[in-house]
Amino acid sequence: MTATAGVAAGAPITHLLYLHGFRSSPQSTKAKKFAAWVADHRPDMTWACPQLSASPARAMRDVEAVIAAWPKARMAVIGSSLGGFYATVVAERYDCRAVVLNPAVDPARDLAAAVGETTAWHSDDVFVFRPEYVDELRGMTPGVLTDPARYLAVIAKGDEVLSWREMSGRYAGSPMRMLDGSDHALSDFDDQMPEVLAFLGLAAPPA
Repeated sequence: MTATAGVAAGAPITHLLYLHGFRSSPQSTKAKKFAAWVADHRPDMTWACPQLSASPARAMRDVEAVIAAWPKARMAVIGSSLGGFYATVVAERYDCRAVVLNPAVDPARDLAAAVGETTAWHSDDVFVFRPEYVDELRGMTPGVLTDPARYLAVIAKGDEVLSWREMSGRYAGSPMRMLDGSDHALSDFDDQMPEVLAFLGLAAPPA
């Protein structure tokens, strides 16, 4: 399926939420690219990219506080890695459109090995990923996608962290952009961004 084939019909997007991955921040390359695009092309749009707590439960409470007054029919969420998992939680709860970039499928399993003290990517900050956070992830895991057409999944076969087969299986039936190479960070994201914007109805699809 092509990336734009299953674009969810709906009202134009006026509110856009970006959710970063584990150990990441609003200073991630992809988050800054989206923030710059919104500033340059859609300054009228409401944009949010919150710093997410290490606690998944607190992270979701903070996200819900950000979007509490947003019109859900006019909002979309983009998430990378663990942020893709959170984006799926949001999309399932609020029936909004979502773009997931190399999304974590089972973070409770994958991050069990990360319990303990660790550091953030974009600062020298040290934080603790606690055992109960694994339980929080497990408790919020969505079931089968209620409307796969609401999602665009961008998946790199060259992802060195997550299994592209598991990701593509999780989002089977969704519009999907499968990359033969690339990496977990989607270092070639400039090439993927036009289709992401097109899926959200924010720009024309690439020629």
